[in-house]
Amino acid sequence: MTEQKLPVWADPAVSPADLDAQGVSRRRLLRSAGLFGAAFALGGATVPAAAAPASASAGHRAPGGDDPCLAYLVGDHHVHSVYSHDAKYTFSQQAEAAAAFGLDWMVFNEHANFGHARYGAALEHQEILEARAANPRQLIFQGLEWYIPAAEHCTVFAAPGPNEVDLLTRFELAYDGKLLNYTEGAAGAADTARNEAHAVAAVKWLAEQRRTGYVDDVLVLANHPLRLGIDSPHELRNWRDAAPEIMIGMEGAPGAQGAALPGLRGSTSIRGEYENKPSAQSHAGYPADAYLTYGGFDWATATVGGLWDSMLAEGRLFSITTNSDNHRTVLDTWRNGDWPAGQNFDTTGRLPDPVNTDTPQPGSDFWPGEFSRTHVGVTRYGYRAVMAGLRAGRVWLDHGHLLDGLDVRVRRDGDAGRGVTLGGRLRVRAGERITLYVTVTTASRANPQGILPRLAHVDVVRGAVRGPVADRDVWRAPDTRVVHTADVSGRRGTYTLRVPLRAGDESFYVRLRGSDGNRNGAGYLGASVDPHGPVPHPPGDGDPWADTWFYSNPVFVDVAR
Repeated sequence: MTEQKLPVWADPAVSPADLDAQGVSRRRLLRSAGLFGAAFALGGATVPAAAAPASASAGHRAPGGDDPCLAYLVGDHHVHSVYSHDAKYTFSQQAEAAAAFGLDWMVFNEHANFGHARYGAALEHQEILEARAANPRQLIFQGLEWYIPAAEHCTVFAAPGPNEVDLLTRFELAYDGKLLNYTEGAAGAADTARNEAHAVAAVKWLAEQRRTGYVDDVLVLANHPLRLGIDSPHELRNWRDAAPEIMIGMEGAPGAQGAALPGLRGSTSIRGEYENKPSAQSHAGYPADAYLTYGGFDWATATVGGLWDSMLAEGRLFSITTNSDNHRTVLDTWRNGDWPAGQNFDTTGRLPDPVNTDTPQPGSDFWPGEFSRTHVGVTRYGYRAVMAGLRAGRVWLDHGHLLDGLDVRVRRDGDAGRGVTLGGRLRVRAGERITLYVTVTTASRANPQGILPRLAHVDVVRGAVRGPVADRDVWRAPDTRVVHTADVSGRRGTYTLRVPLRAGDESFYVRLRGSDGNRNGAGYLGASVDPHGPVPHPPGDGDPWADTWFYSNPVFVDVAR
């Protein structure tokens, strides 16, 4: 079994300040170089927000594209603490882990239940307020893991403000599927239509709270969408369409990435704990292979021409993320604390503090930022800036710290502007020549496992935009495929790939993907669509550090006819 290196801060006698530069370089740079220090040093572009022209603002972009230069902040929107009934760590342990592994932002995304709604949410909010005051450069959001009526889970989180915790608890009590017992989602079952409608109403209610100014902002992301196969394509589309400014995307790769480390959990374990089979609640249109992860990524994302692409082919942005979903870290030594007599989670909303046993304990997860990272492009540092970057789709993600930076632009040949970046739209005429510019900064230091990652290839995925689908349960995008692969295995430092594109008669999008090259093969829909995509690992033998990938959100090219 691969040896796992545990962070020394897990010992309460050691402070995060005692860690070496590898562990805290972003945090130290934030302190020493100003608010943009870490993001500029480790992200892509290096021009401050003040340099961005007025034309870069939303709604005022030139047709040729003139998006701002960006700094990329690293975060995780799915972290659990003692305020979740099935987790283990204190709030401060998770926050210190996030700082130690270089996160700029994080969301405490506690499970919904009555104990949480009545007690835990308010208790955690006090800890979050104290942490924000003590370290204003660590962006800590409060969130909720919503049990979606008739479906799986979502992250719901709000911008800091006087009503953030009230919004979450009101939402939890009024719309959570588990609390309401609105869990039935089988096709044709008596309560399915009511439950699915309630999920749509929930998203619309959140949008209304933002519209009226009750909270400054709120976002929703679907978590581990294909783990159980109960998030059907039509449900994902219904949530998105209910309020696309609120329901912005899904986890492209789940947490629990350490679940299949050899010898850790057993011979049937799969990365992400994607170890389920179809049930009566599952969408019947998903194949059996949809319940696996591919290179650690959900089948919906990893399949070129699959479910994610079928949604993008409608011409509407739907973002992907990755995160830790940290409950129990692989091979740590902490166990859950013991309940005092007469207490339980329903009466307290909080688990007892964990106890260090000095003996490895069961777990599937990595610490926040240790393995999975979501990078969000911003023009200033702050909570609303992160949420704006997520909403705009300026997002790329990596595993195992595969890259230090990525900047993507699509520009018409001959234009002087910077072009359109991730999540954006470039307007062109049929037949125009355009170029995709991909600026990569390779990993410059060992990751937390002691490996210096090497990017082996960059794939360009292109798909036709055909508009809304007639069958809302379709999961195929037949005109999406890998159209270009760059072998970058010998390249180091910062370099730019230039990929010529031509606008045909119909609109399209492009997105990026790449890996360390250790494990790949024909994609799920065949080599003609994806000649060297991610593949499932053998059950029980899925070392995540030896199979790392990055993915980016799309850029849309709208062709005028």
